[in-house]
Amino acid sequence: MDVDKARAGRHNGKLMMMGQYGQGMSDYFITPKEAGQVQMTTGIHRRTMATTDEAMLCEFFLERGAIVPPHSHANDQVGYIVYGQVEITVGAQTQVCHPGDSYAIPGGVVHSARVLIDSLVIDVFSPPRSDYRTEAR
Repeated sequence: MDVDKARAGRHNGKLMMMGQYGQGMSDYFITPKEAGQVQMTTGIHRRTMATTDEAMLCEFFLERGAIVPPHSHANDQVGYIVYGQVEITVGAQTQVCHPGDSYAIPGGVVHSARVLIDSLVIDVFSPPRSDYRTEAR
């Protein structure tokens, strides 16, 4: 695959990759140190990691007792529980998710979460969430 063609995108002809715009950072790899953590609300911390025109990967550290209120967005969202326990409601279905569990939330579907113990969750959004791009470099 031609790397230049693979990198072509909507942002000055390049993919939006976290490391792309900082000195000494890689075009293809990002470390947590290079991506600042944002406190979204009490007990919910997000780190926007790698981003392209088509997908965005985010790390969420969720503190016990935190609530993600019901909401929806146009973006598809898939996630994976690294550690912890999170009760997730998607549409009318609720399930307690444990380490190794994953979930898929189609765009436009109302979803929420209740954090049962401190948890680390990885989510991918497609297309990327414009409101989460503020940290992307």
